[in-house]
Amino acid sequence: MDWMPLLSTLAGAAIGITATLLADRNRWRREEARHALEVRREVYTEFVSALKAAGEEIRAVALGDHMSESARDAAVREAFRGTGLYTVSERLWLVGAPHVVAVGNEAFHSLRRLRDAYAQGVAVGSADDAPLIAQRRTAMARMRRLMREDLGVGPLDFE
Repeated sequence: MDWMPLLSTLAGAAIGITATLLADRNRWRREEARHALEVRREVYTEFVSALKAAGEEIRAVALGDHMSESARDAAVREAFRGTGLYTVSERLWLVGAPHVVAVGNEAFHSLRRLRDAYAQGVAVGSADDAPLIAQRRTAMARMRRLMREDLGVGPLDFE
């Protein structure tokens, strides 16, 4: 009996099955990478939006009239909590790239320092407010730049 045709058929089948498995695995990896990128994009967008919302909320509260220092403190802190920033921050910690998490954490803490200053009575637009605003802007710009890099989006020319 001649075994060559049978061996050739088996070798061809093995090569075909292996090629199909490799192609499926590569396709699965691409889909997983695309899905992970989409999840990061969603979380990064939520985080930046929550930071902006929290900043606007605490600023609005700080500009308002308050009966007492404790009322102002409570109102500023509640405005900060009410934006959902803590929840989305945790999402960032779970799915963000390590360097993005680090700069996101710095942006978060720069906003908390601003919140604490407003809660203690620092006036919006005052000399005490200016360095905190500058720190926040720097942290936000750096965070956005690294998020854009991680997402494969080119840098902005004007930030």
